[in-house]
Amino acid sequence: MTLDISKIRADFPILHQQVNGKPLIYFDNAATTQRPQQVIDRENEFSLKINGNIHRATHYLANKTTEAYENSREILRNFINAAETAEVLFTHGTTESINLVAHSFGEAFINAGDEVIISEMEHHANIVPWQMMCARRGAKIVVLPFSNDGILKINLLDQLITDKTRILAVTHVSNSLGTVNPIAELINRAHLKNIPVLVDGAQGAPHYTIDVQKLDCDFYAFSGHKMYASTGIGVLYGKRKWLDQMPPFLGGGEMIDKVTFSKTTYNELPYKFEAGTPHYIGAIGFAAAIDYSTNLDSSQIHHHECNLLSHATSLLKNIEGLTIYGEAPEKAGVISFNIAGVHPFDLGTLLNQMGIAVRTGRLCADPVMDHFGVENMVRASFALYNTSEEIEAFYTALVRLKAMF
Repeated sequence: MTLDISKIRADFPILHQQVNGKPLIYFDNAATTQRPQQVIDRENEFSLKINGNIHRATHYLANKTTEAYENSREILRNFINAAETAEVLFTHGTTESINLVAHSFGEAFINAGDEVIISEMEHHANIVPWQMMCARRGAKIVVLPFSNDGILKINLLDQLITDKTRILAVTHVSNSLGTVNPIAELINRAHLKNIPVLVDGAQGAPHYTIDVQKLDCDFYAFSGHKMYASTGIGVLYGKRKWLDQMPPFLGGGEMIDKVTFSKTTYNELPYKFEAGTPHYIGAIGFAAAIDYSTNLDSSQIHHHECNLLSHATSLLKNIEGLTIYGEAPEKAGVISFNIAGVHPFDLGTLLNQMGIAVRTGRLCADPVMDHFGVENMVRASFALYNTSEEIEAFYTALVRLKAMF
């Protein structure tokens, strides 16, 4: 039995509209996915009927919200197979998760002269926090490069790791190239030299089964809004052995045990890293989104998304002058490209006039742009609710627009 895409699409109200008089074709899923009605209803239920600040009061609304929030943590724990809920921290998204590790791990373990390895294909969110930390601590960034087909040169990792290396931070799936990196192998190579690994899973968790215990990663970060949930909510998984040793990222309510003017002691995990009132309705909605996607057959979703990518790639390669960036054998549903003689912004603007939403620009990946010697790219990215018919309409639109230029 295959996925009933029409039934799935019916769950997403935003898809059923016209843009500039054309049916909306939404191909900007790597930036943010749309939310099904089930997630919207769950969030509205708490906004309208059950809203109460968590962990702080004994009244009905607070108790019900606290219970739902902590149940959401358990749903996320199960989704990534973390060993315990204490290792699942709610954050505002992948960016905050990485900033948390860069700051707190850096404070605890990185000193002047130390090194952090990141890859050349990272999103800015897995570059800038490490640069900021290195500037504070007197440490240094070391870059693991990729080849022109978008494949990390993982054989260079062994020689890049030195006695000064303190952590490897690498993306699971490139947001610009679609490359699916061999995370398990990277983690194993790093662990053989006792180097912990942070994985940016913003593009990995939406498309692949994540088992953090099997991967043996030390940190894994991902966001709700790329997984059919709201913006402003994400998760950082961290092994307890690291989180216990890392100082808090933010100070305030909830992350404390006892406060005096002479000294403050900190709360137990995971609350030590959840200062202030969290986005609890977002967390509850995130859990609903996980429930929604896991109630579908993950192998069928993967097969469908692979078919979309294959279909789109084969069609776009028929367009003369179109260059696809990143053609690794293992790719997620992302195609970044340019058409000779057509500015990406012009292409994106004209596609929008035809009801087609794509991303244009530098894709928060300046080093990738520099690698290929381009200023900008056009990116189409796919999700479970996209169809082959939309791919064909996209191809037809590109052919028509190319002819215009």
